Amino acid sequence: MSHLSEYFLAATLLAGAAQAAPIPSTNATTTYHWVQVDGVKIFYREAGPSDAPTIVFLHGFPSSSREFNTVIPMLATKYHLIAPDYPGFGLSDTPSPTAYTYTFDHLAQTMSDFLEELKITNYTLYLHDYGAPIGFRISLAHPDRLRALIVQNGNAYKEGLGIKWGKIAEYWTDPKAHPEVLNAFLSFEATKERHVAGTCHPDRYDPDTWISEYADLSRSGQREIQAELLYDYRNNVASYPKWQMWLRDHQPPTLVAWGKNDPSFIAPGAEAFRRDLPHADIHLLDAGHFALDEKTDEIANLILQFMAKLPG
Repeated sequence: MSHLSEYFLAATLLAGAAQAAPIPSTNATTTYHWVQVDGVKIFYREAGPSDAPTIVFLHGFPSSSREFNTVIPMLATKYHLIAPDYPGFGLSDTPSPTAYTYTFDHLAQTMSDFLEELKITNYTLYLHDYGAPIGFRISLAHPDRLRALIVQNGNAYKEGLGIKWGKIAEYWTDPKAHPEVLNAFLSFEATKERHVAGTCHPDRYDPDTWISEYADLSRSGQREIQAELLYDYRNNVASYPKWQMWLRDHQPPTLVAWGKNDPSFIAPGAEAFRRDLPHADIHLLDAGHFALDEKTDEIANLILQFMAKLPG
């Protein structure tokens, strides 16, 4: 073998080794808390140095802050991380719809008050699924507090709505006439498919995740709560133009890391961000709706690279 061939072989091996190098991580700083906000006890996870830049994780349906368990240790060496459960989700209180109005406006207000309670006034928001309409409302209310956005299958464009939203739109016109839509939305099969649909590696997905989520959805009162939020989601779609205008006007630094095989929020929804944010860092990943289930390391690396480039 020539010296030149040996050089290129060595370089290739070194590049492969560097690519496979594990991300430094720590669980040592992770803690678990409850705090009273607006009469509701809110559960949250916290990790990382308190004086570091803060990333607030806003979870999707039907999950909770536990969906970030794998990525939090990978970011906790450099950043302060906060991941709350919304009212009606995870380990937060689940007041009845007669005691708490389940709309995205109200969830966003509670999460905003939660950040106020923790005295967190400068942050990057990680938006996934239901976290997007909550996070965009927080951003519009407090643009001076937002440092950046990380969007992972959190929709803000009609192009991103998959085929199932046609049936959901029928539900919005008359919920009582379409109970089959809500039944399908809350079913065990749909709960599982939100994780495994679109993956080539189903063995990478922990069945305990969707089994636990379905158990949560089966709790007393959940059908009523989730019915109200699904019906209110129509107001999120109606708000898309307002959110898009805000993005155009404010140009927040934005990372989009999107599972391109998601049948619910489809890949064109990720690419549409470039229309209003020409400098957005957009990545389409070979994963589904819960891309963190399969692409934890890749998304963690993207976040670390993105955050390192932010001014200040």
